[in-house]
Amino acid sequence: MAITAAQVKELRDMTGAGMMDAKKALTETDGDMDAAVDWLRTKGLAKAAKKSGRTAAEGLVAVVVDGGTGVAVEVNSETDFVAKNADFQKMVGDIAGVALGVADVEALSAADLGGKTVAETITDKIATIGENMSVRRMAKIEGETVVTYVHNAATDGMGKIGVLVALKGGDDALGKQIAMHIAAVNPAALSEDDLDAAVVEKEKQVQMDIARESGKPEAVIEKMIVGRMKKFVAESTLLNQAFVVNPDVTVGQAAKDAGAEITGFVRLEVGEGIEVEKEDFAAEVAKAAQG
Repeated sequence: MAITAAQVKELRDMTGAGMMDAKKALTETDGDMDAAVDWLRTKGLAKAAKKSGRTAAEGLVAVVVDGGTGVAVEVNSETDFVAKNADFQKMVGDIAGVALGVADVEALSAADLGGKTVAETITDKIATIGENMSVRRMAKIEGETVVTYVHNAATDGMGKIGVLVALKGGDDALGKQIAMHIAAVNPAALSEDDLDAAVVEKEKQVQMDIARESGKPEAVIEKMIVGRMKKFVAESTLLNQAFVVNPDVTVGQAAKDAGAEITGFVRLEVGEGIEVEKEDFAAEVAKAAQG
């Protein structure tokens, strides 16, 4: 029988299951809503869906390189405890390997991983481990040489911060130093040309407002802004930042001195940008007591 969008929505509202899972459940049960709910529960999908509203801000970033292509993938969990789980770590590593062959996170979710899609694999793991999880982000980079660095590593190739650096010339030792710099300093872009124009304009406006508070003439303020924006660019872009290994030179100059050119970088940090609702202990106990 034909399954309507209204039926799918009703089942999703009842169980929290994904759209495709809800549609499949209804198809398998000939549109019987109660049977579809049971089908989802049997497959572990309803259980997984009930956890989908919980914030998953922990997890791991995995980095993998194959030839001149590197990929970083962030897979989130609710707790750091799960991030230390060997089964979770294996899944993250497997997902990162698959990510080498796809273009973006949407394609990654639909990609095959041992006979199931990555999305289905995540759903199964949610049901098994009992925490919400998600493949949040991935980023790829290509270059003559791609070097990786993982900060606060949980196991080989994955940890809290994953960095990829693409180089033309140079060697792995230089790439590792630059990657460590990126992990520590977190540049916004490679060069001034790569900075988000909206971010630059916003910073310029902020600096102008601050300068005007001084009451100085506009001509003086304009000169002040030139200097302040030059400093902003230097602090925000990798090539212009003071190199942590040798602060007397910029990262770009250090690479040039070593006969190399930095052509790109990726930095992913677990939970970056996710707002986590915090509760005090008393609130947690009260919430638990209420069921």
